[in-house]
Amino acid sequence: MTWIKTVSPEDDEKVKHAMEAQRELYPAEYAVPIHPTPDGQSSSIVASHSLIPDALHHAFATFGVLMSPELPLSRRHHEMITTVVSVTNRCHY
Repeated sequence: MTWIKTVSPEDDEKVKHAMEAQRELYPAEYAVPIHPTPDGQSSSIVASHSLIPDALHHAFATFGVLMSPELPLSRRHHEMITTVVSVTNRCHY
């Protein structure tokens, strides 16, 4: 749960569209959120961008393009890279 105000996709069509559009760019194995909220929605890192739907779409669409199945990296490669970056940055995500 985020500590800032968030906008539910059910309450705002622009937020809903931004979330759906960025998710379409992700490979199939990323379709189901790993840590969904109790209502099955995206994790709080995505929800924290819901006040500015255009920023939400662009930030997470960039991530989606980097996860493209046409690139030579598998999900295990993605996970290893993010783990090393998180450890390096002392980030718990």
